[in-house]
Amino acid sequence: MTYNETRSRVTVERITLTSGRTFDDVLTSLYEGISRPDIAAAARAWLGATSYEEFEKVIAEAAGPSGLMQFLPLDQGAALAKLPGVPPRRLERIIAGNPLTMARLTRHVPEAGSYAPVSILVWEDGGAVHLAYDTMESSIAPYGSEPAFAVARELDTEVLTLMRAAADPGSDSI
Repeated sequence: MTYNETRSRVTVERITLTSGRTFDDVLTSLYEGISRPDIAAAARAWLGATSYEEFEKVIAEAAGPSGLMQFLPLDQGAALAKLPGVPPRRLERIIAGNPLTMARLTRHVPEAGSYAPVSILVWEDGGAVHLAYDTMESSIAPYGSEPAFAVARELDTEVLTLMRAAADPGSDSI
């Protein structure tokens, strides 16, 4: 049996926001837009859907106001704190997405499954709180699919609107 190996270089656009809000306020604001369902129960419900309409309904009920749901929170600051000589830092990665969006992306570009769900990174440094996101559109750029780009732009808008509202409560919120 043989196989082929292909390598591609992906240049990713990272957007970083800096906020004067506290870490806790930024996280609380993010979670006002991202639901945190019991992901195992939610997955059973959407996998058990017998039609696309039912699939959409189950996901809509599980998603937050931004259209996103949390798949996994990673408290990277807790892991970092275990390293000797490293000052404590609050650092959290939120892995979030929407199965409908993932399906719409991977329908056109199966490799987009490597980038969805997305990550939102939040960390505290020097009295400021930073939020970072690698855009989906840039992640899938090498694949050249306009239908996938359209979905990616929608997702990027959802995530960036949420992040901007968390960074600055005076901005347009979700």
